[in-house]
Amino acid sequence: MMDIQEILKQLPHRYPFLLVDRVLELERNTRIKAIKNVTFNEPFFTGHFPGRPVMPGVLILEALAQAAGLLAFDAMGQVPDENNIYYFVGIDSARFKRPVVPGDQLALEITIDRVRGGIWKFKAVANVDGEVAAEAELMCTMRQVG
Repeated sequence: MMDIQEILKQLPHRYPFLLVDRVLELERNTRIKAIKNVTFNEPFFTGHFPGRPVMPGVLILEALAQAAGLLAFDAMGQVPDENNIYYFVGIDSARFKRPVVPGDQLALEITIDRVRGGIWKFKAVANVDGEVAAEAELMCTMRQVG
């Protein structure tokens, strides 16, 4: 289990782009389950869409990727720093099954599919109340920038 203080130590993201609120389960080198509480105060809701707020699908994928980053950092036994950044390198088979709206709690479930040549591939599913909201295969890598 990881609270917001631990997440802030592990991820470089900050408000309004930090999209993981808590880690519920973390099985090293295997899987993670985290949550994102979706509130009406999210800045994107003012424009997406006025009168009928819906969380953008790309941000659901980003929340999944941030949780995948936490899983990968734990597996590697390291955290990102000013010289290393964890990047998306691909998204396959993304599907959006239901809208995510204010008041929903996104359950982010990620499993490691494989790691090859520094590329991590994950199976990722975002659920709301046990119902699939989005799913995708995510590919990420760590790169030096400094």
